[in-house]
Amino acid sequence: MAADCVYNPNGMVQLKQTKKDQLFLSKRTGVFWDRVNLVAIILVHIGLLFAPFYFTWKAFWVAYVLALLSFPIGISLSYHRNLCHRSFNLPKSLEYLFAYFGLHAVQGDPMHWVSVHRYHHQFVDSKRDPHSPIEGFWFSHINWIFHNNYLREKCGNPNNVMDLRKQAYYRFLRKTHLLHLLGLALLLYVIGGLPHLIWGMSVRIAVGHHGTFMVNSICHTWGKRSWNTKDLSKNNWVVGFLAFGEGWHNNHHAFEFSARLGLEWWQLDVPWYIIKLLEYLGLATNVKVPTKIQKQKYSDIHNET
Repeated sequence: MAADCVYNPNGMVQLKQTKKDQLFLSKRTGVFWDRVNLVAIILVHIGLLFAPFYFTWKAFWVAYVLALLSFPIGISLSYHRNLCHRSFNLPKSLEYLFAYFGLHAVQGDPMHWVSVHRYHHQFVDSKRDPHSPIEGFWFSHINWIFHNNYLREKCGNPNNVMDLRKQAYYRFLRKTHLLHLLGLALLLYVIGGLPHLIWGMSVRIAVGHHGTFMVNSICHTWGKRSWNTKDLSKNNWVVGFLAFGEGWHNNHHAFEFSARLGLEWWQLDVPWYIIKLLEYLGLATNVKVPTKIQKQKYSDIHNET
């Protein structure tokens, strides 16, 4: 989805002049999902503390496989590149399967995730950005997920996902996504007890969450700007490694339509390798990447600044 950037270079100064209680949002009225998110985050991190005492190799490998399915495939490949930016097409059966993997990353249903990310690109690093570090590093990293009312005030109703809302499958996932998460947790407990539950849910979710959150916070704060995108996005090689390729964030904001985020050969990009495999098998079509002319245009702009 193409969207105009409305980056406000004065936003940082303006926000520093705003009262802290207006930014930190602690006094805003909470809603149901704010409380759900807070409880979930607390439980996940409590489980993380107990993980060393419940380590088994079986539990570790279960968590590892689930992590690969839910984050590089479910979030990065499906939610982000396929559903949000339509960087490539998949058969509906495969699109729906990968989106279901993303549901188990516990970052919301597809319509919620895609709506927030599209608003991020539309209002990038302005006061209407859902999670910009101009409102504070920790706000962009995690605090924003506890303030749904505030996000609606800034961005408006989630009416930017009508392409997904028209599909019964995504409406079904939106209504029932908590049941799917509870079902997976119960299945893990039945199969492997507390080790599988703690490692397959708490450890996997905590690591995956912070990998994703670092893109919002670190990659808009520290790193290298290869392209003049008129926002705060940066390429960060540490996040690029930890988030399977999502850390090449300046690349992404320069060419948000691109299915490939790691534009250099040395920039690790696991979802891109999977997309290329799917393309080779004839399953991924209309795969979009920036052309030499498009890259040269941004390179020339960058060299002039």
